[in-house]
Amino acid sequence: LARSIFREGCKSVAAGMNPMDLRRGINLAVDAVVADLKKRSKHIKGKQAISDVATISANGDREIGNLIAELMEKVGESGTITVADGRTLTHEIEFVEGMKFDRGFISPYFVTNTKVQKVELENPLILITDKKISTIQGILHLLEHVMGTNRPLLIICDDVESEALATLVLNKLRGGLRVCAVKAPAFGDSRKAILNDIAILTGGTVVSEEIGLTLEKADATVFGTSKSIIVTKDDTILMDGAGSKEAIKERCEQIREQLKFTTSEYDKEKLQERLAKLQGGIGVIKVGGASEVEVNEVKDRITDALNATRAAIDEGIVVGGGCALLYASKGLANVEVDNFDQKIGVEIIQRAIQIPCRTIAENAGHEGAVVVGKLLEMKDEEVGFDAQAGEYVRMVEKGIIDPTKVVRTALVDAASVASLMTTTEAIIVEEKEEQPKAPGPGAMGGMGGMGGMDLSLIHISEPTRLLSISYAVFCLKKK
Repeated sequence: LARSIFREGCKSVAAGMNPMDLRRGINLAVDAVVADLKKRSKHIKGKQAISDVATISANGDREIGNLIAELMEKVGESGTITVADGRTLTHEIEFVEGMKFDRGFISPYFVTNTKVQKVELENPLILITDKKISTIQGILHLLEHVMGTNRPLLIICDDVESEALATLVLNKLRGGLRVCAVKAPAFGDSRKAILNDIAILTGGTVVSEEIGLTLEKADATVFGTSKSIIVTKDDTILMDGAGSKEAIKERCEQIREQLKFTTSEYDKEKLQERLAKLQGGIGVIKVGGASEVEVNEVKDRITDALNATRAAIDEGIVVGGGCALLYASKGLANVEVDNFDQKIGVEIIQRAIQIPCRTIAENAGHEGAVVVGKLLEMKDEEVGFDAQAGEYVRMVEKGIIDPTKVVRTALVDAASVASLMTTTEAIIVEEKEEQPKAPGPGAMGGMGGMGGMDLSLIHISEPTRLLSISYAVFCLKKK
């Protein structure tokens, strides 16, 4: 898309057309196509539709598509699915109902099941604090209450120092107190937020000086509880917390509001993880394979498929194989423009968005121009070309679909970069050399962070030269 728009744009500029009017025409056409895609978009329903989207994105691997669809069904639309290395030759999926965070027991002496090296607590009380526990005196009255209830105790805190830890371990080994201590997850503000999430999920209160509460002043009302807890050396799973559904629902709404106003991708990811933990559970795909290379390749495909599936859930799907853009090109003849140069900009997009369908057909050994011509003559816009089978089929029924978000962002980004380059007199790119030259005595100094970088100014004048630099420009944009 980008190469086609750039090539045609440069030819038009070389022919004497106004670059800015060309860009305005391109933007008008892109807006029209995006609006058309939204009208064509269909919300995906059911496990099979999700499996189809994931399969296409995983290079036609139906097994990966089915795994993702199965997990999506369990974790829900806002659920979290992670990808990890497996220990077998086959792929495995794991679903965790409840909240899981990546902190394990502080001491192996807390282990209750020595065979699998886990701490298993049934119907435990949960003490949550953002402070270090230095001495046992600070929590002695709380421990006495736990002993009186004859229930196990989980302590989530910043850390437990040696004296307090030794006392807890000694009581555990003597059988007087079933206890386990874990460090609080995350760091900084994120830690405080997650501790409050845990408190709401379990019906407890975070013991923190910020709300005027210390361990010495805390009473039995600060304890949370859950049906069961499993702690390993790496992570902790809280299942069926005793928190009220209304409080959990309200907390989820707060996180959704934060998501709307957050611009940082990192913050968005963390907020989505917190939302998933509160709402449902976490799915894990453990990737198997015979070698590290194979596992890494499959992990990349699964990650691509997950991203495509999330995009499809967000904005729906359109017919695949480049047909959605191809059919959208029909409507560009009606776009209103102010002058001839803008009309040429619209025509550039009209030709460019036919390229993906044509390229797919040509890569499969068919005549691309013939395929595009036949599809444009058809009245049924649900029909497309199945390049693998070499036949015209109803694309959605055949499972050949694309997430609307993927098609939309591909076009918008391609047009943005290509039109910007078309209106630019010169582009600065990094000139790569096989053997970096040592700086001479007269070399320029003082440019921090750019040592050894030889930048060249490339003038845009001849369309025949342009394709050679487009890749470098994309690399710069990506950085």
